[in-house]
Amino acid sequence: MNVLFFRLEWKQMLRSRWMQLVAILFVFIFVAISLIQQIGLPNVDGFTRQTASFLNLLLFLLPLFILTIGSMGVASDLESGWYSLLKTYPMSITQYIVGKYLALLLSFMLILLLAFSVVLGMSGLAGQSHLPTVFVGLSIITVLIFSALAIICGVVAKSRLHALALSLVVWAFALLLVSYTLMAVGTLVAGHILQKLTIIMIHLNPAEWIRFGYFIFSGQSSVLGPSFYEFTKFYNSPTGFIVYGLVTISWVVLPLLLAGVLLRRKEGRA
Repeated sequence: MNVLFFRLEWKQMLRSRWMQLVAILFVFIFVAISLIQQIGLPNVDGFTRQTASFLNLLLFLLPLFILTIGSMGVASDLESGWYSLLKTYPMSITQYIVGKYLALLLSFMLILLLAFSVVLGMSGLAGQSHLPTVFVGLSIITVLIFSALAIICGVVAKSRLHALALSLVVWAFALLLVSYTLMAVGTLVAGHILQKLTIIMIHLNPAEWIRFGYFIFSGQSSVLGPSFYEFTKFYNSPTGFIVYGLVTISWVVLPLLLAGVLLRRKEGRA
């Protein structure tokens, strides 16, 4: 990886007003939901209404911010000619993609670190130094996966506006359309068919995959119901944990590899 390019990208991203506004907004909402969860139901364990709200906000906000900012950054490089200028230096396509990915990844990791630090600080002052480790892990996984998806959205897009539209479509598909489609299909097909479709979509939809990870790692897999007992039993085993890790890694590596292939094709056409 070209270290100088990575440092330049990271500095530009941290100086971006969009990133600073996103950091403030995310920290504010993260702190607000965390305080509501701690103050509203301090002694309640398990899957509560506040837990569900926090999980949904986490899955809705982080992917939206990552996809829009990351994809528009890559599309801007291609549209403005900055990428063509970078290619005059000894830097490969792989180095460019990895540099953009790591800059986006570390920027949002820094936002998460800031949010977690504020939450721990306020919790410590209140005498309850507590931070759900499951949410920390899921936040990191969310950044890892959707940063890779943001890169490929930016490579596919023809302009910044196209990248914005494409990222919103991907976000809506992953967070909204798939769930609503399954609910609609559930009224038309038998229960066992719906169960198989749901299991397939859990693996093919990164948002549902992360949501499923919460139920597994928090010990709340019973929320999915008895029909998913064998499925959740497998993922609660050591082999299941390994499979979960491999699928998660695939969601990171495959989009980046595909982005490299598409970018090489774009260069060949130019």
